[in-house]
Amino acid sequence: MNFPSKLVEKAAENLSFLPGIGKKTALRLVLYLLRNEKKYSIGIGQSIIDLINNIKFCKKCNCISDEEICEICKDPKRNSHVICVVEDVRTIMAIEGTMQFNGHYHVLGGLISPMDGIGPEKLKIRELLDKIEKKQVTEIIFALSSTMEGDTTNYYLFKKLNEFNIKISSIARGISVGNELEYIDELTLGTAITSRVPYENSVSN
Repeated sequence: MNFPSKLVEKAAENLSFLPGIGKKTALRLVLYLLRNEKKYSIGIGQSIIDLINNIKFCKKCNCISDEEICEICKDPKRNSHVICVVEDVRTIMAIEGTMQFNGHYHVLGGLISPMDGIGPEKLKIRELLDKIEKKQVTEIIFALSSTMEGDTTNYYLFKKLNEFNIKISSIARGISVGNELEYIDELTLGTAITSRVPYENSVSN
């Protein structure tokens, strides 16, 4: 593709780095920004700079946050004895949208995937175990995607958590195998949360 400007080419190249954005779409976005007032482009650029420079990770659950402790962990009305284990913030946003869960979360920061070189040591598993040891946690809910990586991570966690005297649950499998939770509709996901089952039952099925 021949670009009329090196500046346009560089901007399109950077935008095409984003997931789901190909080179043609990136070029359309760049040209759209050029057709509009500069303040819109400046606003986008500044918001990205602010994001990179100021975003934090909650010291309690590892979710992204504007403060040291996120709003969910600071909320005294939420049940801190029930922890829902998720892959990343996208799942938290999906579950919160259902308004069916009032506990706390723990963000692993990924899933176990040997093919991608991601082992348990690269996830926030040790932090989860420390949290259970120090707090009066009564239930852990696995809310990971129904993929091979999600199931592998669930099973690894189950083995690690089995030594604790706590309830270990998994969201109900009304969700198709292979689906990622962020794309599930809120009604289905909400039902899966409220109809959660003991994890060992899901293993035997």
